[in-house]
Amino acid sequence: MMSSDFAIEARGLSKHFGALRAVSSLNLDVPRGQIYGFLGPNGSGKSTTIRMLCGLLTPTEGTAIVLDTEVPGDSRLLKPKIGYMTQKFSLFADMTVFENLQFIAEIYSYPISKRALRIDQLLENYDLVAQRKQLAGTMSGGQKQRLALACSVLHHPELLLLDEPTSAVDPQSRRDFWANLFRLASGGTTILVSTHYMDEAERCHRLAILDRGVKVADGTPGELQAATGMHILEITADDPYAAQGAIINLKEVASVTQLGMRLRVLIPDSYERPVELVERALAARNVGASVFATAATLEDVFVAVTLETPEAST
Repeated sequence: MMSSDFAIEARGLSKHFGALRAVSSLNLDVPRGQIYGFLGPNGSGKSTTIRMLCGLLTPTEGTAIVLDTEVPGDSRLLKPKIGYMTQKFSLFADMTVFENLQFIAEIYSYPISKRALRIDQLLENYDLVAQRKQLAGTMSGGQKQRLALACSVLHHPELLLLDEPTSAVDPQSRRDFWANLFRLASGGTTILVSTHYMDEAERCHRLAILDRGVKVADGTPGELQAATGMHILEITADDPYAAQGAIINLKEVASVTQLGMRLRVLIPDSYERPVELVERALAARNVGASVFATAATLEDVFVAVTLETPEAST
C-alpha cells in the first residue's frame, strides 16, 4: 500500500465523557516530516486528542488514520512506530538514567547487539553522559525532560507525540528541547506537539488552535497571522489604564490587552479607519496617546479565533 503524504488524517474525531464534549468533530491533516503544533489553553482537548491518536482512548465518533494504520482498531500495529511523551514525568524515579533507557529498549525489543551503542548515542545526543548512573528522581526538570525525550525516540519512531513537554522547565531548557525537535524533524520524524506557549507555536511548521474541544484555526503561523480578520492596533499612553477605559466599551473593539505601558487592540476588518476611530475615543476622554496599526502575532490570532467560539453543546 502506498503511504499517504500525511502521518495523521482524522475526520470528525470526537470524544465525549458523559455530557462533556472534550473533542468535537476534529478534522486533522498532519504532513509527514513536519512539526505540527496543537495550541490551546488547558482543557481545550489537546491531551484527549493525542491519546485518541495513539490508541489509548477510543473515539466516541469519527475516524483516524495514523501512519497508514486505523486507530484504535489496529493500534497494536501502530505502537512500535510511535513515541509518546506525556506532560508528567512517567519514567522510573528509583532507576538510573541508564537503567531507564535499558528498560525502554527491552520494552520495544530493540536488538540486543545494538542496545549499548544506541544508549550511548542517546546519552551523548541529549547531554546525559554525566547523569548515566544518576537516579532519575534526583535530576533537574530539564534533565528529566531530556531523558523522557531520549526514551521516546530510542526505537527510532516515525511519529513523535508530545503532550505539553516543556510546561515544567526553564526557558533555556525549552530552547534546547526545541533544538532537539528540529534535529529530529530534519531526519524525517513527524512531530505532533501540544503547547500553550505562543513562542513555541511560532516554531511549528503548521499548527491547529483548539478551543473547548473545537478546532478554530489551522495553517502555518504566517497564514494564520495574515488571516486574523482583524485590524491590530497598538496604543502607547502615559496612563494605559485610562486609555483602556476610553475604548473598552466601543462596539467596534473586539479585544483590548495591556502589555506594560502599551495596549493591544483588535477591531474587525469590517470597520474602516480603525486608527481614527480609536484616536477620537481617546481625545474625547482627554487621554494622551499614540495609535498605530501593526502586524498580528500568534497571540492576536488566538484571541481573534476564540472570541466568537460557541460553547460546546451538552
